[in-house]
Amino acid sequence: MSKAEPNVVPLCDILLVLLIIFMVITPLVQKGIDVKLPETQADSSGGGQPTGLIVLTIKDGDAIEINNINYEMRGLLEELRRLYSTRQDKTIFIRAFAKLSFAKVMEVLDIARGAGVETLALIPEYIE
Repeated sequence: MSKAEPNVVPLCDILLVLLIIFMVITPLVQKGIDVKLPETQADSSGGGQPTGLIVLTIKDGDAIEINNINYEMRGLLEELRRLYSTRQDKTIFIRAFAKLSFAKVMEVLDIARGAGVETLALIPEYIE
């Protein structure tokens, strides 16, 4: 009397093909954004803001601060063009008060891009 045994070879072939398909597709499905983390430098001069950085603070109304100097919104484009016309590093750090609308922040980001800023960095600190 002969025993009937299941043939598992086709099942193994199908599993290997599925494994290869998932291995090829998985890297293509992963989504994300590229993040450029700031580089740190050992500085023996103590804390504080490093020299050469431009920090733009958006306040209520039309008040804008660039490195703790007050400006108005209507003169922002000209001031940023003046600052970035001779700079090699076209990076700006932007922080905003928490109660400001997102549209106001986007308006400042657009003005900065129009002035020639290449890298926009947001400072994620909560300011009231």
